Amino acid sequence: MILDGQRTRLVAAAIGARDRAYAPYSGYLVGAALLTDDGTIVIGCNVENASYGATICAERVALTRAVAEGRRGFVAMAVATADGGSPCGICRQVMVELGPQMVVFVSDTAGHHRTTTVQALLPDAFDGSALKSAERS
Repeated sequence: MILDGQRTRLVAAAIGARDRAYAPYSGYLVGAALLTDDGTIVIGCNVENASYGATICAERVALTRAVAEGRRGFVAMAVATADGGSPCGICRQVMVELGPQMVVFVSDTAGHHRTTTVQALLPDAFDGSALKSAERS
């Protein structure tokens, strides 16, 4: 369960992280803030590249940064864009892998947000169980 204060801090951290984004090509700035089970907030922002395939989204920056810091147990994530845009498909897939039970707050820069879950964002997701069953075949 996410407390109101945690949600407020998480959304504010995502909005703040958005200011750090490097998006000279699209101008689409995204910030993300990840809440771990010990109460730590890990932020990320999108970083574009002229070779678009090398671009990394804010959600994946926050998640991979947390993993690199040795963190696991992800409880919630807030994602902030100017218009309250939802995470892309690749980010949803990574969220399923690393935080399948997470609550997700999708916010605009004014802090207006909607609450959803990783499962709602990517129902019937491909996950590690498919690979395990393939190994037995």
